[in-house]
Amino acid sequence: MDRNQLRRQVALTKQSLFDQGLLDEQFIQLEDLQDDANPNFVEEVVSLHYRDSARLISNIEKALEKNPLDFKMLDGYMHQFKGSSSSIGAKKVKAECTLFREYCKAGNGEGSMRTFQQIKKEYATLKRKLETYFQLAKQAGPADTACRPK
Repeated sequence: MDRNQLRRQVALTKQSLFDQGLLDEQFIQLEDLQDDANPNFVEEVVSLHYRDSARLISNIEKALEKNPLDFKMLDGYMHQFKGSSSSIGAKKVKAECTLFREYCKAGNGEGSMRTFQQIKKEYATLKRKLETYFQLAKQAGPADTACRPK
């Protein structure tokens, strides 16, 4: 593939992440911060998110194994996870986190557990798709400017 084809593929891949509701405007704002001095800024921020959030996921899993469930602790962990997910524009993950927190506030353990499984699924899907996006972007080389999706 030539560079122009790769760049089109990068743009289409990014657009599909928005079309699928996986990303929101925050991702574009991150891209706007990327420049020649820091050409991998977005990828680095996303990588940090995934590294740090693995600890939170582990904490939530451990807390969900306890009986009785400590909904205040679960809500605190999820609040952190939601904030981190919001910072990279993880739209679907953020929405599931909001639902999880509502179940915590209602003291609904079954709903919390079910929603947590969905969070992990959305989290893994976005991670996989962003990895593909960043690989394509590296192959295409630096873009002239970050462009807003349609």
